[in-house]
Amino acid sequence: MDVAWLLRQSLDSRRSAVGPFPGRPWMRDSGAAAAPAGNVGLKGIIAGGITGGIEICITYPTEYVKTQLQLDGKAGAGKQYTGILDCINKTVKGHGFFGLYRGLSVLIYGSIPKSAVRFGSFETVKKQLVDKDGKLNVQNRLLAGLCAGVSEAIFAVTPMETVKVKFINDQRSGNPRFRGFVHGVGIIVKEHGFKGVYQGLVPTIMKQGSNQAIRFFVMESLKEWYRGGDNNKHVPKLVVGAFGAVAGAASVYGNTPIDVVKTRMQGLEASKYKNSWDCAVQIWKKEGPRAFYKGTVPRLGRVCLDVAITFMIYDSFMDLFNKFWP
Repeated sequence: MDVAWLLRQSLDSRRSAVGPFPGRPWMRDSGAAAAPAGNVGLKGIIAGGITGGIEICITYPTEYVKTQLQLDGKAGAGKQYTGILDCINKTVKGHGFFGLYRGLSVLIYGSIPKSAVRFGSFETVKKQLVDKDGKLNVQNRLLAGLCAGVSEAIFAVTPMETVKVKFINDQRSGNPRFRGFVHGVGIIVKEHGFKGVYQGLVPTIMKQGSNQAIRFFVMESLKEWYRGGDNNKHVPKLVVGAFGAVAGAASVYGNTPIDVVKTRMQGLEASKYKNSWDCAVQIWKKEGPRAFYKGTVPRLGRVCLDVAITFMIYDSFMDLFNKFWP
């Protein structure tokens, strides 16, 4: 009788320790909004890197169109496109369907480290900020996202974006000079020095910092709402994707003006601006306030898809890693 009682007590204590998923302990610490686990920073780096490579191959054409429209002048000889469809049609007619993928190699080289730094930084900072229940309060959600954005801006996004914009800008000219990634970067460094690949650092930090602060804040908040306070509740991947789309849309409307200034500062004609503030002032005076939202629609489509796919893929890899990697 005493042995049976002891067995029941042991089973009861195990159930209370492992929660509602005794056979699936990885459900307790999976995804971007999970409680911290061992090696969480390294897991975030690897899962983020894989996610970045897959995501950019899917969404690049919308990034290409957005950048073309942001580089377009208000009117006159410098203006080439009347809108999104006109940009797509002219690109496909002039360079074929894969013309929409010009400059992809630059983002492939950059997206993997960018996403790795972003998620690795977020998971590392989050691990330091979560409370005893594995949750982030409102301020810490914003802070963790901000740290992730600033880190990726400095270590990956600024050089990648500068080179990407210059490549796309070069293709707009009548006689493109860049024959490939290595050749193009060589010309940029030769003509502008090392700082040539770090143009627009300040607006990029502002953009990425606000981007990730908004995205991770919205994502963490929606997941918290869905779980209803139960950290063990699994969030389906389609729901994660929907939350990601909402987070992406929020970031677009929150910082597209910064993105426009950043793009102009990284283009081949950046020398006509004294600095980011002068760029913003000139855009306001010459093109009006609406110019700060150029490319919003293609960016909205790209970012919503981008963030939805990113969080779905990332959460899937984190589920897998947490299942097999203690």
